[in-house]
Amino acid sequence: MIDQSQSLSEFIELANSEGDEAFLSDIEKELVSLESGIEKLELKNMLSGEFDLNNCILEINSGAGGTEAQDWADMLLRMYLRWAEDNNFKAVITDILDGDGAGIKSASIRVEGDYAFGYLKAEAGVHRLVRISPFDSNKRRHTSFAGISVIPEINDEINIEVNPADLRIDTYRSGGKGGQNVNKVETAVRITHIPTNTVAACQSERSQLSNRENAMKLLKSKLYLLEVEKREAARDELEKSKKRIEWGSQIRSYVFHPYNLVKDHRTDVETSDTQKVMDGDINRFIKEYLLQSFQV
Repeated sequence: MIDQSQSLSEFIELANSEGDEAFLSDIEKELVSLESGIEKLELKNMLSGEFDLNNCILEINSGAGGTEAQDWADMLLRMYLRWAEDNNFKAVITDILDGDGAGIKSASIRVEGDYAFGYLKAEAGVHRLVRISPFDSNKRRHTSFAGISVIPEINDEINIEVNPADLRIDTYRSGGKGGQNVNKVETAVRITHIPTNTVAACQSERSQLSNRENAMKLLKSKLYLLEVEKREAARDELEKSKKRIEWGSQIRSYVFHPYNLVKDHRTDVETSDTQKVMDGDINRFIKEYLLQSFQV
């Protein structure tokens, strides 16, 4: 970053000495690149939590609103996949449950890359959509909700003991979007920790063994966080997102009618470019949330 700044300074001096305006476009590009790099460094300085550097699982669950909410959950799934692609994270859908006729009831995405949890923890909570329903023949305005949970992937160094007698393991046929994992055999795995009713599932791999290993890893992450909640409930980020997925509990609203507006209710950051947001441009919301949390 220092080298880039020095190089830009020398470039500006050269342009001034030669009086050549042709350098201006190149200087502007370098400035944009430098500003972007500084912004990323500022964000990373805010990410000092225990699990901020880790990969994570982002879970989407449709809430109040029926078919509308299931379609909204599907729209959010696309948004987060686009965000991951644009920000050089690897994202894989590990589990998905299709909706009743449209959208999805739930989905889990494993996001891999440095600070995946640190960034995406800003998205945990209830997301509210207001729009003219494409499923309503009378073209009425509908409000829909979906809940986002973000779970850090726990490193192998942390040993979580799980009694096999406390587990219920179910297998089922993989499905969901894409079709590549739809099998005639039951390769998908769902593991339930009976004492806590904690559920983890995976269907992204072709073998039942791999899906079972991944589901078990996610389950241990969830169980570890449950223990953290018991000890430090006030400090735990996940506790903040455990609100009912309905009116009054949203962290962000996406309004498509009667005007265009996406507003984060925690930070008051807003934009009228709803399409850009739905295409994955949510860094402005993440940055401000992290900045305000860091200052507290």
